[in-house]
Amino acid sequence: MNQASASPEPPTRKSWLETLKVYLEPASLRMLALGFSAGLPLLLVLGTLSFRLREAGVDRTTIGYLSWVGLAYAFKWAWAPLVDRMPLPGLTHWLGRRRSWLLLSQLAVMGGLAGMALTDPQQDLHALVVFALVVAFGSATQDIALDAFRIESAPSNEQAVLAASYQTGYRLAMIWAGAGVLWVAARAEAPGAEAYQHLAWQRAYLVMAASMAVGLITVLLSAEPVRAALPPARNALEWLRGALVDPFADFLHRYRWQAVLILGLIAIYRISDVVMGIMANPFYVDMGFTKDEVAAVTKVYGVVMTLAGAFIGGALSLRLGVMRVLMLGAVLSAASNLLFAWLGTRGHDVTGLVFVVSADNLAGGIASAAFIAYLSSLTNISYSATQYALFSSIMLLLPKWLAGFSGRYVDSFGYGSFFTSTALLGLPVLLLVALASRIPVQAPQAPQGPRG
Repeated sequence: MNQASASPEPPTRKSWLETLKVYLEPASLRMLALGFSAGLPLLLVLGTLSFRLREAGVDRTTIGYLSWVGLAYAFKWAWAPLVDRMPLPGLTHWLGRRRSWLLLSQLAVMGGLAGMALTDPQQDLHALVVFALVVAFGSATQDIALDAFRIESAPSNEQAVLAASYQTGYRLAMIWAGAGVLWVAARAEAPGAEAYQHLAWQRAYLVMAASMAVGLITVLLSAEPVRAALPPARNALEWLRGALVDPFADFLHRYRWQAVLILGLIAIYRISDVVMGIMANPFYVDMGFTKDEVAAVTKVYGVVMTLAGAFIGGALSLRLGVMRVLMLGAVLSAASNLLFAWLGTRGHDVTGLVFVVSADNLAGGIASAAFIAYLSSLTNISYSATQYALFSSIMLLLPKWLAGFSGRYVDSFGYGSFFTSTALLGLPVLLLVALASRIPVQAPQAPQGPRG
């Protein structure tokens, strides 16, 4: 036997069928259900809520400002260290650190959704906003714990698959929180009554609150992931250092000046989608689309296309690498916004709506799967909740703040100019992806010294 034949065989690439089978593994199925729990609240305090408020006669400028409720997601890094390190009396001993915070946050979301159901925006808009804030903070806390749960449940080379499963559950929830809530509200309406009927929306939001049971049951049936062992802190100052300072110092130490470039990319990668999304539902109402049309096309068919995009993005990331798919998603996401400007010239055109929503959601699914995998690759498992919360918060901070002015922009310049402008916002993203692709992922160092 010669030397060449004695050398080890290079690893063979898996077939597409073998690659896709990973989505049927228990970890992927668990993330599918938890992704549903994470995706349910988002539309109910942002997208679907904007449809409800517009139908109730709330002006677009006010709707735009109310989207700042979503800034709770952008500031979740502020309490992420507590979720990462602080035990909950009773619950943590019973369920473990990650599952106890998941359960508490899910109960908060359920209570907030029930409050939104019972509050009429035409009578007490301020109270509705307060309950929406409860949902947003509960949902953001759930995201912190769930991201850590996901990252700690599998090695880095499997994160793209878990991200795709998470996105699938997330998008299924968005079908239910988008199409489902509109369908329930439409079925509950009294025939011949006024356009906005509070009792119909009340029933719809109560159904959504009950749907959070999917997440509750999954948490109770899941196992707590194995966390990196950290020495106990000797005093309160050492605990604070381990919880608040070290997670951020670790990232800066690993990437040094390149951290600025990476954080810049994270800050604007989804800016086109987020800024445009706030005005999407008011746009549908103003174009004359009915609840059933919006539910069927944008909340069912469109989300199915997002699921397809998430699976494609996850599979392509395994085969081609995350950065290439990240660039593809950035190009497609920005370009798809131009299709909404075109749709604005068509009026009530259901066929056009199907085409635009298909392209936009397919692009969004590809971009999301790759982006989640990219963020996960940057995260040190020793500080998974805090670091991932920082990354996902930075991702939303600028876009959510800018989206608050979207209603005023539309009132001043119209939908066509607005959608074109959001597409142009995506151009700097392409440059940052190209630059970030040259930065190798830095392996985290083991924690040094006592931690909390």
